[in-house]
Amino acid sequence: MKYTENVFANYTSKENIERIKCFDSIEEMWNNSVKEFADQVALADPQRKLTYKELDEEVAKFRNVLLSKGINKGDFVGVFAPNTIEWAKAYLALETLGCCAVLLPPHLPEQALYGCGMKFQMKAIVYHPSFQAKIDALNLMPHKMVLINVMETSEEKAPSVKVGPKDPAAIIFTGGTTGKSKGALLNNKALCRGSCNGCYGIPDVFNQRYLLILPLTHVFGLVRNLLTNLQTGSALFICQNNKDMFRDIAMFRPTILVMVPALAEMCLNLSKQFKKNMLGDSLTHIICGASTVPPYLVKEYKPMNIILLPGYGLTESANLVSGNPRSDYKPASVGFPYPEQELKVVDGELWIKGDNVMDCYYNDPEENANAFSEDGFFKTGDLVRFDEEGFLYIVGRIKEIIVLNTGEKISPFDLENKFDELDIIQDSMVYLDEETQKLCIQVYPRMVELAKLGLANPEEYIRSEVNKINNLLPSFMRVSKIIIRKEDFVRTPAMKIIRGKANLQ
Repeated sequence: MKYTENVFANYTSKENIERIKCFDSIEEMWNNSVKEFADQVALADPQRKLTYKELDEEVAKFRNVLLSKGINKGDFVGVFAPNTIEWAKAYLALETLGCCAVLLPPHLPEQALYGCGMKFQMKAIVYHPSFQAKIDALNLMPHKMVLINVMETSEEKAPSVKVGPKDPAAIIFTGGTTGKSKGALLNNKALCRGSCNGCYGIPDVFNQRYLLILPLTHVFGLVRNLLTNLQTGSALFICQNNKDMFRDIAMFRPTILVMVPALAEMCLNLSKQFKKNMLGDSLTHIICGASTVPPYLVKEYKPMNIILLPGYGLTESANLVSGNPRSDYKPASVGFPYPEQELKVVDGELWIKGDNVMDCYYNDPEENANAFSEDGFFKTGDLVRFDEEGFLYIVGRIKEIIVLNTGEKISPFDLENKFDELDIIQDSMVYLDEETQKLCIQVYPRMVELAKLGLANPEEYIRSEVNKINNLLPSFMRVSKIIIRKEDFVRTPAMKIIRGKANLQ
């Protein structure tokens, strides 16, 4: 089905809807924002604030630095830096020069950094001085790349160049919780479509205040936290150390936060512990995604006058596929598909087509052959269902399906969701025990909820509640062993639970 009607118009003010535009390139979007919001704050950190006009001047100077180093339109250039104003400056300079920014996660070791340079044919790396040791190691490698310190500047300013919708814009790493890491190549139109989609579902999205907590090398942080922010004339305060997050919140008073569920859960628990809204009285919305959003979070944030909105997306779809503007009504759903996409469900799997979808996994023909159908649909690997009102639900991952020795197939994701409906369960993981070939579950309890109950034996109570759900399941779906974790699961940088040996107890 092709989604052309924008159902989000029902949940966004008419004035906002008329102002929201899907640009053809990041260069076009940025120049429009500089013109429209020149004197408003664009980026800030504890040391300084830059207006859109001031940031544009920094971007123009860094474009000149890039040109002086031999970087031109069409070149692939790595960005290797922590979340800083300099990261955003370098990224915008590359995009407005028509380059493709390869977003290198800060945790990459030297050998992986070099391997990425080769695989993604990077002409240069823009790096932060705090990563100097890793950059020095690159000088010992046979293939030389141009190394550019992100702190460099110039007295001269270079103008932006005209960039087209199909011009490569970014390579972003993806791999999920089980697959090998790949580089998704997104063109300018894809990123602009993602940025545009991020504008929908909130009554007033312009001139807001955001706090950046997520890594900018992750598609959620890049698209929904940075690009949507810049498109809407909003101000983004960059948290440079998550340990200082609450200090930064008190200082900057954000109105919108973009979070993964694990972080939203932590903030909620601390708010309950200290009997104080740790996210500040100015906050109205939390945009939550990148992994499963428990309905519990929607319910528990409501008394704090904070609306938590779940959504669904992938790196390969420029982040945003669907969003739920009615989480109060259907908290378990990831909402409605955004407009200008074609979606279909094939054997339970969601396939999508649209200008938000990546061009390819760069330099990875085998993965591309498996990722796309003959008629150009991207196979998400996610198992889904739609209800009678058009709300979308994620029910599992194809790669994670467990096949029992009886032949029945189990979606651990779907099974976990049943147990996660318990307020006392924060997260769970269902898996097949290799020795017994029986289903097992590990649960990580919500200590805040358990403490309210004043139980003499919390573990016994947890097992009892889990078994109440277990006994209602068909016999082949029941877990035979319940393990109660004392510590949280090992997670990916995107805070998804890592399936496999890393989490087996």
